[in-house]
Amino acid sequence: MFERLRRFLFGKPRDLRDPSLFHQISLVAFLAWIGLGADGLSSSSYGPDEAYRTLGEHTYLAVWLALATAVTVFVISYAYSRIIEHFPSGGGGYVVASKLLGHRAGVVSGSALLVDYMLTITTSVASGGDAVFSFLPASWLHLKLTVDVVVIFLLIVLNLRGVRESVTALMPIFVLFLITHAIFIVAGLVSRAGEVGAVVHEVRVGTAQGLRTVGLWGLFLVFIKAYSMGGGTYTGIEAVSNGIQIMREPRVQTAKRTMVYMAISLAVTAGGIILVYMLTGIRPIEGKTMNAVALDAIAGKLHLGSWRLGAWFVVLTLVSEGALLFVAAQTGFIDGPRVMANMATDSWFPHRFAALSDRLTMKNGVLLMGLSSLGLLLVTRGSVDALVVMYSINVFITFSLSELGMVRFWIRNRKTHPEWRQHLPVHLTGLVMCASILLITLSEKFTQGGWLTLAITTLVIALCFLIRFHYRSVLQQLQRLNEVLSELPTTSHGEPKAIDPRKPTALLLVSGYGGLGIHSLLNVQRLFPGYFQNYVFVSVGVIDSASFKGAEEIDRLRERTERELDRYVDLAHRLGLAAACRSAIGTEAVDETSNLCQAVAKEFPHTVIFGGKLIFEQERWYHRILHNETAHAIQKRVQFAGLPMVVLPVRVREQASHHRPAREAA
Repeated sequence: MFERLRRFLFGKPRDLRDPSLFHQISLVAFLAWIGLGADGLSSSSYGPDEAYRTLGEHTYLAVWLALATAVTVFVISYAYSRIIEHFPSGGGGYVVASKLLGHRAGVVSGSALLVDYMLTITTSVASGGDAVFSFLPASWLHLKLTVDVVVIFLLIVLNLRGVRESVTALMPIFVLFLITHAIFIVAGLVSRAGEVGAVVHEVRVGTAQGLRTVGLWGLFLVFIKAYSMGGGTYTGIEAVSNGIQIMREPRVQTAKRTMVYMAISLAVTAGGIILVYMLTGIRPIEGKTMNAVALDAIAGKLHLGSWRLGAWFVVLTLVSEGALLFVAAQTGFIDGPRVMANMATDSWFPHRFAALSDRLTMKNGVLLMGLSSLGLLLVTRGSVDALVVMYSINVFITFSLSELGMVRFWIRNRKTHPEWRQHLPVHLTGLVMCASILLITLSEKFTQGGWLTLAITTLVIALCFLIRFHYRSVLQQLQRLNEVLSELPTTSHGEPKAIDPRKPTALLLVSGYGGLGIHSLLNVQRLFPGYFQNYVFVSVGVIDSASFKGAEEIDRLRERTERELDRYVDLAHRLGLAAACRSAIGTEAVDETSNLCQAVAKEFPHTVIFGGKLIFEQERWYHRILHNETAHAIQKRVQFAGLPMVVLPVRVREQASHHRPAREAA
């Protein structure tokens, strides 16, 4: 019953042999715009709101604020389009900072991104709840937090099914948002179209009065503070460069087209909403978003006979806004696990976070992102004011590091890249914009929640360094096993012995060719001298986020797995042993290995299976998190199938290590 329920919720496993698999799960530009662009577009629900409120009595500056917002969107979007060209495999700010500024800057950027994507989910869901409850009775407000929690759980289930499925299911909400907000902005602008002269006069008079009261510098400070407080408007722009791997071929062109869609829609929507605020002359109302106030001022009193069309349009628009904010949480579920997987591949995060489920989703990452965002939601009680501050700080850390990396790249390579004069000014402008917003937001909001996001991010960074230190230590210990390679025979004597399936067979579970697998072979001979007449080496090529980039990558993984097994067979022949090998590929090591062992056991009836397990001198609670208990999991499966399996210990003493290369795995 549980298995049927699981398949109903999450769907049946993907068939890796299907040649059209990548086409089926990839996203065209429009769907990528929905899945990754919804975060940017939905930020127009709270970014302009926060910026306009910060203007206070100086609302005449809204014209320049709208223009600055649109320009910033286009500058950052164009800069990230250039980043997409330079890093076509995706990875966004983490990969950019790692490659161009070093792995320490990379882990800072990656950690900031992870916390940012957690906040993407929390902020989007909390803001969506605010929008929906803006038109519901005040007596229902106590249900908002419960609704937010339910929405996060539903999004977790959707994303465990697959990215394309979750995006397609949410597409109608995205389209409804576009239509209602286009009508909202056009109606707001048209309603004052005949008063352009009066509006210009208001701006001129207000500016003159502001100059008399606070001076030019004072007005500039008011403007720059409002501009920075609206930093939440730009938070979703980086998402496209992180999610290139899920896009339809040609991926770079699809990603750049998606970026264009996002930039135009966000610039027009955010800038247009700020202008509507100013033109309608609205002021903040307790318990309502600025969008709700503006909508009510424009359409709330519109009637057609006995039909209150305006009131219904206000409700429909706010519902679409709230629903899109829920959709925007998709970005956190799509890109957060992807950043986590990239960091896991580089040993900054537990390796299990690079694994894929049978639905080809990064289920561990999806679950961690969902549960973490749920924790942040409960801690902040769904307060959007606190969440937006935390959210903006982290995304601009990543923006600033990415732009700094690109500036450094063009300066250092200006002699070999003649186009540097074209690209450097864009990234330099983006760096100044992003760093300015970051510094002002930190100074203004540090005591109002900024300190918390910095504390959480610092904790994640420290955790990453501890995890990497552990993996380095273990790898250094395991590499000592390679010393046996120099003592192995280099040539064989006579013809290789033939396999006889009727004789006792040792089935050895191995991965890459190296000291660990060779020690297993030698230990079996030492423990059971002369007993086993056949040696079968079994290996499963695990498809994780690093290798799941296309059919060609899967073929290369299959070839690499078979090539490594052939080396073990060749070694066995040199030792005078009868040997063969069997391989498979899959997303789940335990399932695939167990099935392969049972298939080999049918071919060789007298089989004993051997696998290795790391044994630490002092077992710690975190060892189970950082190292998969694969051997014991396989042992349970095959023993239940009636097959004997022996787990050989591989002793490890953790030590300090400071001289290993950047990318390692144990």
